[in-house]
Amino acid sequence: MTSLQHSAHLAVNSGQGIICQGWVLKKRRKKMQGFARRYFVLHQSGVLSYSVDPKRPARDQISLPHAAISTAVGRKDIHIDTSKVTFHIKCLSTDDFNTWMSAFRKFISSDGRISSFGKTTPRLSHSQWNRSGGIAEDMGSSIAELESAIALLQTEDTSKKNHASLKSRGDKDKHKDHHKDGGSVFGLFKKSGANHDDNPGQRQSPESPLYLHFRRIHVALDSLKAQHAALLQSLNPVLQNDTVPPTARGSPLPPTTEEQEEEAAPQSRFSTPFTRKSKRTASLTSLSDSGPIEWFDAEDAGEEFFLEDATPEEEKGRPILTPDSRSSLHESESSEESHEVQEMLNNGSDPSLKAIQVVRRNRLPSGPVGDEGSLFAILKKNVGKDLSTIAFPVSFNEPLTLLQRTAEELEYHTLLQQATDASDPIERMCYVAAFAVSGYAHTKHRSGRKGFNPMLGETFEDVRMKLVVEKVQHNPVIMAYHAEGEGWELSASSAGKTKFWGKSLEIINYGTSRLKIGDDRYTWNKPSSFMRNLMMGTKYLEHCGKMTIDNHVSGASCVLDFKQSGYWGASNEVSGTVLSATGDVCARIEGKWDDHLAQVLDSSHLRVLWRITPFPKESLEYYGFTSFGITLNEITSDLDGRLPPTDSRYRPDVRALEEGDTEEAEQQKARLEDMQRERRKRGADRKPRWFKQSGEDWVYTGGYWEARAIGWKNDPIEPLW
Repeated sequence: MTSLQHSAHLAVNSGQGIICQGWVLKKRRKKMQGFARRYFVLHQSGVLSYSVDPKRPARDQISLPHAAISTAVGRKDIHIDTSKVTFHIKCLSTDDFNTWMSAFRKFISSDGRISSFGKTTPRLSHSQWNRSGGIAEDMGSSIAELESAIALLQTEDTSKKNHASLKSRGDKDKHKDHHKDGGSVFGLFKKSGANHDDNPGQRQSPESPLYLHFRRIHVALDSLKAQHAALLQSLNPVLQNDTVPPTARGSPLPPTTEEQEEEAAPQSRFSTPFTRKSKRTASLTSLSDSGPIEWFDAEDAGEEFFLEDATPEEEKGRPILTPDSRSSLHESESSEESHEVQEMLNNGSDPSLKAIQVVRRNRLPSGPVGDEGSLFAILKKNVGKDLSTIAFPVSFNEPLTLLQRTAEELEYHTLLQQATDASDPIERMCYVAAFAVSGYAHTKHRSGRKGFNPMLGETFEDVRMKLVVEKVQHNPVIMAYHAEGEGWELSASSAGKTKFWGKSLEIINYGTSRLKIGDDRYTWNKPSSFMRNLMMGTKYLEHCGKMTIDNHVSGASCVLDFKQSGYWGASNEVSGTVLSATGDVCARIEGKWDDHLAQVLDSSHLRVLWRITPFPKESLEYYGFTSFGITLNEITSDLDGRLPPTDSRYRPDVRALEEGDTEEAEQQKARLEDMQRERRKRGADRKPRWFKQSGEDWVYTGGYWEARAIGWKNDPIEPLW
């Protein structure tokens, strides 16, 4: 099937117990990977299954009579949810959408419910839900402990059975009789006769391993029961009102079993934009602590929900996927499947197919090749010198420039949008503080290598936060950047010096970050960073010192203390206080710069402001990059042909190192440095184009995005490489 028309063909009432079948787009396993073409089959039993093609076995299935189906009018999206699995599918045409929904409604109750955005419902406090989340995590640990103990029991039971197979038939019969009497390992989960002990594990010797496994199970079970009771008690207000707030209710669209590979921040574990009330949820028949709890199964017919259409602002925020992004879209699938999906995008006339995110790569072309070398040996030969003036071998570099590393500090720019939306000045200050701390998270595994020193006049852009970065001065190295979003603007100049202390290297940060949100004006400076264990041991990066965020309009401030790690104490801790103009403490903040930051509500409750996005599983094998950092040197389809010739993505030395060719990277790096020295000798050094100096600061002059819209083909800029 090579055409969109064939791939979108549906067969209805095709016999063999099949009601409807055909091609649709299904959301892929992980985030940022878009949709893939899959062949769906709806059976008369109400089971909906899918496969890569009709000739291959089904990958997964879902039972419609026990499902909730949500649709958005005009988008041709269908979301099918049960408590265990969720399918997010997109039909190829309106006719396909109507055909599938007509088939689905045979298993849906007639009283369709409404689930929509923007509806307000009674909410529990953040502290109550944070408490419930903590209890749920404890229960998960107990369950894991219980599963581990059971697995050991099963292993020993299997070994015993193998050993018993070598005995005589009479011994086997005795063994079977022993099992009937409750002596089996799994007799623990069966009722024992009156003449037998209630706990088979107790018949074991206290020194035996089997006895210890039984004890582990009982301890885990007791702990799990206590945690479950505490969780029910904490959720009592919800059950009493029979109304669950959107920030804590189980979503009608929970993660699929495929998507559960990714970690979720605790802040979002109980959050969903949908609100619903279903008989599939638990209802409390007695509100007393000792009262019984009844659980109702789903009815024989599923439920249908209608989602409100997205607002113009939401539609505006939907990125576009163009056909040129095929290579990064389908790295986890075979080339044959990638070709099929790409063909659908190329031939499709449905505009909704283009309203898919620009999918970025999830790994680098190559990891580090060879050892990074001895940094201490280089430092020993250059004692007292500024490291920015030293030419390091390319083995000390990572495939990013310092401009791109500046962009990494803005990975969590959505915190600035949350600060903009906050009406309370204390809450706004807390989110600004969370953003300032989050800028260090990407350095967690980045102690071994340095970014490439940019050429004078080199630039970098990122459309995700409308960021422009430019190297504006060579000695000392200074970079200036400007980013903006809806309601906020952020600009800063980044510079630094280094000091070698024998066992550690200190990076002293200069420059001021300036944030504008409405009428508020915030500024802050960065504390020093230290690279520890240069001579011996495992190198690691540490940020120590004070960071003060000042609101120059209201007079309020936030003082953050990046604590130095002790030998036995916790590491990477950050604590702070929000102060009013008169110096009164309005709020307290605590957390870790490599994990999370939270506002302290009281002695036992926190409100999480920010939590780090989990690192890729193979991060340490790819320079310790975050998922965001992996995308920074990629030229996606929305950037191809739109970048200026000065953009860091065009640097041949960085590109060669990224692909694992260190020899080519070394040659290109030397060539670019020689070209810059030659320009400096003949007085043809580049002048800053997008920033100008104002006192000690560098200010964005504007015009970059306007020039980008026109195009760079007629731009008079001489290429840097």
